[in-house]
Amino acid sequence: MSLLQSYHLRLRRKRYRLRALRKGRELRSVANRTKSIGPEDLLLFSTLRNERIRLPHFLDYYRDKGVGHFFFVDNGSEDGSGAYLAEQPDVSLWRTQGSYKASRFGVDWLNRLQARYGHGHWTLVVDPDEFFIYPFCDTRPIQALTDWLDSCGQRSFSAMLLDLYPKGSLDAEPYMEGQDPLEIVHWFDSGNYTISRNHLYNNLWIQGGPRARAFFSETPDAAPSLNKIPLVKWHRRYAYVQSTHMLLPRGLNNVYEPHGGEMTSGALLHTKFLNTLVEKAEEELERGQHYAGSREYRAYHDHIQTGTVLWNRWSEKYINWRQLEILGLMSKGNWA
Repeated sequence: MSLLQSYHLRLRRKRYRLRALRKGRELRSVANRTKSIGPEDLLLFSTLRNERIRLPHFLDYYRDKGVGHFFFVDNGSEDGSGAYLAEQPDVSLWRTQGSYKASRFGVDWLNRLQARYGHGHWTLVVDPDEFFIYPFCDTRPIQALTDWLDSCGQRSFSAMLLDLYPKGSLDAEPYMEGQDPLEIVHWFDSGNYTISRNHLYNNLWIQGGPRARAFFSETPDAAPSLNKIPLVKWHRRYAYVQSTHMLLPRGLNNVYEPHGGEMTSGALLHTKFLNTLVEKAEEELERGQHYAGSREYRAYHDHIQTGTVLWNRWSEKYINWRQLEILGLMSKGNWA
């Protein structure tokens, strides 16, 4: 990287931090319990809108994995999400009616909260339909992973987004509040992924899976990106650039081994493809607040109307993290 490019990235990071400070003024505190946070607590950050049905299992899952405190930005929910979260003793909640699109799809809001409360903590940024898994997650809490990362001097950890789907149509089996969504969506694509490198930010760019083959089959380059860096030892000078796909400073994006071998990595089990997507797609199309004119939700909506089934004879049934490591979708690296 040239000195000029490095200078421009520093300016860009400063601009993102200033944006976060300005956009943070749109957040209204509903329940602030941050005084209860301990110095070693793992913090989870998330934005949401109308996700009440998912929240009980989401909170239970991450509590079991060792999250010490939750930060939520409720972007105008109308289904009781805010009231439910405000009652939880380990949740701090902010509400905003601000534009999701104008906040860079919630990134500015979370950058602001992480800068204020996440400094010095390991922070995990996930959506309510994402479940973080990592090597030995069946026997070890996330703190075991972050302790090991600390010992290695590693500040960030990658996780590929893995889309899960049912065997039949998306609306064949209703999802019930408190239910583990993996009881319904437990199939995935084990292959058909493409990987390229973004030389400016030095991160990997991954696309493919069922969304590319089913919803973006004619324009696979427009399919959603699956590379994420959700777990970071946060510093107030850091900033996410685009969702959790990449960060500044760009050294945080060095989560892969460029010269052979494997670095430790995880996965985010993505449980979007439940019957709830039918209503969600209609709502988000009407709002028009998502990336590229909500083209992703437009694709969902159009295909759902025709009864698209994502399962095919090459689909794999999800078992555990070891299965994903065998398939090369995550790795324990040299963590034993």
